[in-house]
Amino acid sequence: MSSELLRIPADDVHIEGLLELPGDARGVVLFAHGSGSSRHSPRNAHVARVLHAQGTGTLLLDLLTLVEDLDYHTRFDITLLTHRLLIATAYVMLHTPASRHLPIAYFGASTGAAAALQAAAALGDKVQAVVSRGGRADLAGTHELAKVTAPTLLLVGGADTEVLALNREAYARLRCEKELIVVPGASHLFEEAGALDEVARQAADWFSRHWR
Repeated sequence: MSSELLRIPADDVHIEGLLELPGDARGVVLFAHGSGSSRHSPRNAHVARVLHAQGTGTLLLDLLTLVEDLDYHTRFDITLLTHRLLIATAYVMLHTPASRHLPIAYFGASTGAAAALQAAAALGDKVQAVVSRGGRADLAGTHELAKVTAPTLLLVGGADTEVLALNREAYARLRCEKELIVVPGASHLFEEAGALDEVARQAADWFSRHWR
């Protein structure tokens, strides 16, 4: 397993991400975390470990600087988050020797899911799959959702009723290969016993099925 901390120039700042690649990685998944979270999120780290065991690399990424993340409005600036994710994607594909030959996919949580879907809409077949964990897919917007071509999996907790309703609306607007899986009894953060394990298993299976 190789590990590298990336400092990616973005506009007039640098954003950071931890790139981890198992030997003979089949692809690399860029993680776009939710508002108020960071690349140090134990939930995303747990999912990343399961992906590594399946032969998938990960980039746990902070799309905002520490100062920017203190601003509530910036956390919900989907246009900015998408812009930063596209910059990070280009960096991984062009400037990082260990990963530039690998196919790309996205894993988004909360507002990061909207950024992942907008970025996937912009990049078309350059993105091979998208997974959303308790994400605000609806914030990607009707037009962008309809443009997504990457196979998309929406994972939502059964007890997260408001977000589940919003995901059902977003799901109806997707025109790509898609699936909506409800994890029974799970809340927004999937803190219940076994819930996050189910998220990780479903995500790993989705990515493994769609690498090409």
